[in-house]
Amino acid sequence: MTKESRVSIYFFAPAGIFMLIFLFFPVALLIRDSFFEIDMIGQGRGAFVGLSHYVDAIRSERFIGATTNTIIYVVVAVGFELILGLFFALLLNTAFKGHGIVRTIMLAPLMIAPLVSGLIWRFMLNNQFGIVNKLLYDFNITSSRHAIQWLSDERFSLFSTIIADIWLTTPFMMLVLLAGLQGISPTLYESSQIDGANKIQTFLYVTLPSLFPVMIVAVLIRTVDAARTFDIVWVLTQGGPSNSSEVLSTYMYKTLTRYGQVGESSAMAVMFILLLLAISSYFLFVMFKANKK
Repeated sequence: MTKESRVSIYFFAPAGIFMLIFLFFPVALLIRDSFFEIDMIGQGRGAFVGLSHYVDAIRSERFIGATTNTIIYVVVAVGFELILGLFFALLLNTAFKGHGIVRTIMLAPLMIAPLVSGLIWRFMLNNQFGIVNKLLYDFNITSSRHAIQWLSDERFSLFSTIIADIWLTTPFMMLVLLAGLQGISPTLYESSQIDGANKIQTFLYVTLPSLFPVMIVAVLIRTVDAARTFDIVWVLTQGGPSNSSEVLSTYMYKTLTRYGQVGESSAMAVMFILLLLAISSYFLFVMFKANKK
């Protein structure tokens, strides 16, 4: 082994030990617990039950409902964040008066913790004194200030949490895409102008292809982050009413802390991790193919 290799190992060792203790070891315990019947109050780990916890979770209507809500949450939230983030990134990529002030205001939500963001939107969406209902009423969109029960109506509860998520993390998407736009070589735009391309053609055939790898990375990060969201949903609705806004993270939390079902929650967590790994692998494969071209 060369000296450079030993030095590399020494630099990597602290991070490797950290991951071993705080990542791989807990995941190994999680997988082990998913195969046993565990009593949190009594004797601890009990009988080996094999895959029964996995089968019970897959057959559970509540688990399927939470999975469906999670998919809706991720697709809608990340989709809107990508569109809005791209729009604001294109806007801020052009020079205009007050450019720095607008960018600072747009990035303000990134400074707020998800828990605080949830509390803010809980007050804003309150059906008694919330500002959202007041504005809808003032602009004659609704017939009264209490027309929409954002957090207590099954039709709106999930989308209320999505609105809060979009407001909180669109600036992240905008920031990543803005960095990608500023990394595009000006010579590409000069070549497109020489070839006679208009603004739409330049956007479709120069900007988007050049920005595609950055978009994939941003969507991957946000997809994983949105799929495991907990703070916003818990503060706003706690998965209610009637589990209408229940996502996998809140359901697993309730299964563990409220019902004391360690084996069941562990099995759901393992399946959740495998799902996120599959999604991440797919996005990385798409990015690899795009870079290869």
